[in-house]
Amino acid sequence: MAKRVKKKNTGGATIALNKKAGHDFFIEERYEAGIALQGWEVKSLREGRVQIKESYITLKEGEAFLFGAHIVPLSTASTHIHPDPTRTRKLLLHRSELNKLLGLVERKGYTLVPTAMYWKKGLAKVEIGLAKGKKQHDKRASDKDRDWQREKERLFKRG
Repeated sequence: MAKRVKKKNTGGATIALNKKAGHDFFIEERYEAGIALQGWEVKSLREGRVQIKESYITLKEGEAFLFGAHIVPLSTASTHIHPDPTRTRKLLLHRSELNKLLGLVERKGYTLVPTAMYWKKGLAKVEIGLAKGKKQHDKRASDKDRDWQREKERLFKRG
């Protein structure tokens, strides 16, 4: 009797999270965007060698670009390619989404931050958060609320 081969689930697997974005910003809406990558970058993403903590998104000439995302090149990468770990990467969004984001960013003072990077049907996706910046007292209040929720869970767990 032959063994069954399990298929590897590539959908929805998280590559990287940006927890700092939730601490520094009020995230009001989330969008999903594709990302234009080179071959060595995809291999590095599969290894999980990416950091999006300090990255941000800008809109130029009707297109979205990801700045500051650090993808570490693998040591086994090809010798004829000179990889740039922090190069600017184009994000792939629908025209209607781009127009909406452009209006909100330019007129209402929102900013765009990457909140997560993940696999969906074998393609790398970036979750974009439409965000407003937090003041210092807002950050303290959210920390206090989070601590209270933790303590409340502990109290309910004890009985």
